[in-house]
Amino acid sequence: MKRTGILHAELGGALATLGHTDLLLVVDAGFPVPRDAHRIDLALAENLPDLRTVLALIADELVVEGVVRAENVPSHNPRLDSWLRDRFPDAGFSTRPHAAVLGELAREAKVIVRTGAFEPWGNIGLYCGVDAPRWFGGEGVVVPEEYAGRV
Repeated sequence: MKRTGILHAELGGALATLGHTDLLLVVDAGFPVPRDAHRIDLALAENLPDLRTVLALIADELVVEGVVRAENVPSHNPRLDSWLRDRFPDAGFSTRPHAAVLGELAREAKVIVRTGAFEPWGNIGLYCGVDAPRWFGGEGVVVPEEYAGRV
C-alpha cells in the first residue's frame, strides 16, 4: 500500500502524465467541465473535499511554475488569493476573465479535477514546471536565463 501522498489512483496516474507547460485545473463543484475533458471527479458533498486540501496535495506532487485564476479572485476572494500566493511562492501569477476560465482555459487543460468546493471563483489553473536545480544542476550545463534565479 502507498504510504503517503495522493492515494486516488486516477488522480495519481493523471499527475504522472503531466509535463512542462501542461495545465491542470482544480475546480469547484459547479464548474461546467467540458464533455471531452479528462475529468477526475472527487466531489462527494458540499466542500468534501475542499479546494485548498486538493490544491495542497497536488502541490506536494507537482512543480508548479504558473497559477492562473479568474480576474475576480484578487478583489472578490482575497483570502483565496493570499492562500494561493503563500502556497505557490515561486510561481508566476496571472488572471483571466471568468468566462475565459470557464471556456478556453477549460478546453486547454490536460486534466480537470472537480472538488466539492462551494468557493466563489474557486477554479484554479496550475501550469507545470521543472525542478530547475535538479534539471540544470549538472556539471557543465548552461542554465537558461529564465531558470537562473531558481538554480
